[in-house]
Amino acid sequence: MTNIQSAAATAEAEGPLIPEGLPTEPRKAKPAWRSLNFGPRMWISLGIIGFVAALAFIGPLFYPYGADEKVGSLYDSPSADHFLGTENFGYDVLAVLMASARNSIIIGLLAGTIAVLIGVAIGVLAGYVGGWVEELLMGFTNIVLSIPPIVILILISISLQSTGIAFLKGVVGLALVIGIVSWPWTARAVRAQASSVATREHIDVAKLSGARTPSILVRDVLPYLASYAVMAWVLQLASAILLESTLSMLGLGPSGANSLGKQLFWALAFQAVATGAWWAFLPPTIVLTMISFGLLYLQSSLDEVFNPRLRRGKKKNLAKAAARRAEAARKLAENKPVEAIV
Repeated sequence: MTNIQSAAATAEAEGPLIPEGLPTEPRKAKPAWRSLNFGPRMWISLGIIGFVAALAFIGPLFYPYGADEKVGSLYDSPSADHFLGTENFGYDVLAVLMASARNSIIIGLLAGTIAVLIGVAIGVLAGYVGGWVEELLMGFTNIVLSIPPIVILILISISLQSTGIAFLKGVVGLALVIGIVSWPWTARAVRAQASSVATREHIDVAKLSGARTPSILVRDVLPYLASYAVMAWVLQLASAILLESTLSMLGLGPSGANSLGKQLFWALAFQAVATGAWWAFLPPTIVLTMISFGLLYLQSSLDEVFNPRLRRGKKKNLAKAAARRAEAARKLAENKPVEAIV
């Protein structure tokens, strides 16, 4: 028997040479969601948004006063019964604040979703199909972008307020107006992303397999744009809430409903600032700032979650992985197999 054969026979008899301390079975792959990096900024933003959402949707269930219940007179100071005093109509400021935050969030959710759906649909179709379809859709998008959105919002809001349809004059009507006006920037950005995805190899494979264009858009293009669509939706949500506040402060807010902008409008109309009634205008201003800051902070943290290059602690994790590989190599070196001598 040659040296090579004897070495092979010895190795077979002794079994596989696995150093002590190393796992004998392959590790199970971690779920994809566990590889996401939820950093401190993510938890801070979620905490801020969660607090405002709890104040808006859960707070009214436990607060003894309603938003349309008159409990005092003009600008009563904060007391043990009314923590933030009363506003210009004698309603409890905290009760009105909770109702206003709820309506503003609902408007933001509806308007942001409408804007993202329109923008993603136009951007994906223009970026993937290209040609005259892209020129037509992007030309229309550029026309809409050239008109200041606040002008369109004011004109449409005035038209809706003059109609006798309560549905269009309320929260839903204002959300529709804001959503229809706010989609162009999302469409332009998605179009650029879709153009890049359309040149990838898996799109060519899908075409050769006989897949139709709608199927390719849904199954092969949209999944690659999902992370960007989520971040765009967060930005559209924050923008819609700010636009609603702007319109409401101009007196064009939802009819028959409270909102943060409408609360500020009445505070300015009844000279809360001049009289020093800070409890009438400061709380809605703080809540509006918290919503905007929380959503913008959430968007920046989502960028780190979806983009591995921006994840915090990446170098530290790579160093730990390199140290583990070096330790495994050292243990393997200490248990070398029998060297074959020819």
